[in-house]
This record gives sequence, structure tokens and C-alpha cells, in this order.
Amino acid sequence: MKIGFIGLGIMGRPMALNLLQGGHQLTVWARRAESMRPLLEAGASSADSPAGVAGEVDVVISMVADAPDVEQVLLGEQEWRALAGVAR
Repeated sequence: MKIGFIGLGIMGRPMALNLLQGGHQLTVWARRAESMRPLLEAGASSADSPAGVAGEVDVVISMVADAPDVEQVLLGEQEWRALAGVAR
């Protein structure tokens, strides 16, 4: 299964690493590029935006800090938001 992971902070990074260790294909995105580095070194691929993640995977997991961040990731700017990448 191709899994996308948005948000690689204190909770998200360990969860994403567990998915990689479980053998899943993982595409990641984080606001800070340095947050993605350990995942990329472990075999994940990256996307340029939440929409890029959603367009490449079967399921997306979002682990961002609070409601405004969730809203921005899912419903933010048209080209950037995760929902823009979801196949219809």
C-alpha cells in the first residue's frame, strides 16, 4: 500500500518510521525540509506539497499540531492543499 504522511513532528516522525519499517511505500511532506531528512534516509520519498502527497498515494495520514494547521493542510490554497491532490 502506498501511504502518504503529512506532518513529521514529535508524533508524526516515529509513526511514519514505523510504517516504513513495516514495508509500506511512504511519501512524506513537512513544512520544514529538515523534518523529512530522517524519513528520506530511511527510504521514503518526498512531495513538494500536501497535494503532491495526496496525488501519489492510496491513503494520507495527517499528524499536524492543531485545528488551524489541519485546515491549512486540507483546505488551504488551491494548488497546495491535500484535497486538491485527491483523485475523484
